[in-house]
Amino acid sequence: MNGEHQSPSKFVKKNRSKVDINQLSEGILAGNRTMLAKGITLIESNATHHFDSAQELLQKILPYTKKSIRIGISGVPGAGKSTFIEKFGTDLCNAGHKVAVLAIDPSSTITGGSILGDKTRMEKLSANESAFIRPSPSEGTLGGVHRKTRESILLCEAAGYDVILVETVGVGQSEAIVRGMTDFFMLLAITGAGDELQGMKKGIMELADAIVVNKADGDNKRNAIKTKSEYNRILHFLQPATVGWQTQAYTVSSIEGDGIVELWEAIQTFVEQGKAMGVFEARRKEQTKEWMRQSLTHHLHNMFFNNEQMKTLIPKLEQEVMRADKTVSIAVVEALQVFQNSLNKH
Repeated sequence: MNGEHQSPSKFVKKNRSKVDINQLSEGILAGNRTMLAKGITLIESNATHHFDSAQELLQKILPYTKKSIRIGISGVPGAGKSTFIEKFGTDLCNAGHKVAVLAIDPSSTITGGSILGDKTRMEKLSANESAFIRPSPSEGTLGGVHRKTRESILLCEAAGYDVILVETVGVGQSEAIVRGMTDFFMLLAITGAGDELQGMKKGIMELADAIVVNKADGDNKRNAIKTKSEYNRILHFLQPATVGWQTQAYTVSSIEGDGIVELWEAIQTFVEQGKAMGVFEARRKEQTKEWMRQSLTHHLHNMFFNNEQMKTLIPKLEQEVMRADKTVSIAVVEALQVFQNSLNKH
């Protein structure tokens, strides 16, 4: 099945011989989904001997990236994200687009599992030749999830996917993470205006370029329209997520397909307007700069805590702080001095 997690051993020999980056990059640029899955597996690998190969691959395909619209999708529990993504993605594929669905699941860094591991929830889209579905990394630190998802986006773009849907499966901080790596961010909501509006925090609403009231069909349609009006009333008073763009609420039916075309037209208008104003490119550049800073922080963190001297010193300092023998600040300065001295010796 497309997008399945491929074992690195399928294309990396047991003796850790070099990955054939030319073959891999050529396959990805040709739109080969198996090669794309292998490329993402290489990126996701936590093995240190795969890191250099992964970066070499990315360097090769970098000139062929950025030709997509990156759409972030989040939503309250029960909002019907899977059904919406399947309908939205299928309609886009039928209209001639190539759609990649990536999930980012910060909670998986704690539980060790990815909710999107069961792709049967998007059976129709999974089977579409113009679609590619990939679960989020199921292990590693949050910084690792950041990097792996961002780099997976680049590989998908190089493979010709012009619409990248980045779904947040986790809760809490995941909305801000996805907002920071996409162009257009939408929040899926459901009817039941009173409780629903109270449940969605103002801070999260201010991240959104659109609020999509799903399940606007059957007896629920009237309530969905009412909920949309309630959201639009509130959004009028909030700070827009994107300069020059007024965030609005929309209604869609993922079952009947109503509202999908209108939503896509709004996204296209957003892109055209953002590019004309320079906002679109400015956001991309700012996101890349922020990604670099996050990566630096992540690598420095790993260097510090994987340092052999730190492995011995930190537990000792923690005990001294807990006994109130030292202040936290003094312990931190001591640890940093020892770390710096160990670097100077090398």
